[in-house]
Amino acid sequence: QVHLVESGGGLAQPGGSLRLSCAASGFTFSTYTMTWARQAPGKGLEWVCGIYSDGSKTYYADSVKGRFTIYRDDAKSTLYLQMNSLKPEDTAVYYCNGIFVDDKGYDYTYWGQGTQVTVSN
Repeated sequence: QVHLVESGGGLAQPGGSLRLSCAASGFTFSTYTMTWARQAPGKGLEWVCGIYSDGSKTYYADSVKGRFTIYRDDAKSTLYLQMNSLKPEDTAVYYCNGIFVDDKGYDYTYWGQGTQVTVSN
């Protein structure tokens, strides 16, 4: 079955860095567009960034542009999120997400269970 397992979350100080990982199994990772989303306490889900299946293009929410970098290692079926210059407002549960649309228009979407990131002194 499909698994997306995030890791790397934890406590960081403002201005610090964390790297999140998302290990995928049970589907053809290299054919999926992958994204990161987050949910802060008391707020809705917020899309953070994404990367095309071939890695040719990445895109970011304005709130993280220039600070976060998404990348993938298809040989390891793993998605990463390098987070630098962290701010308290980055505190949230971070989820990885895989999306594939087949040639009939059916979409396949998978989510991980999330990893907590807390930015605080």
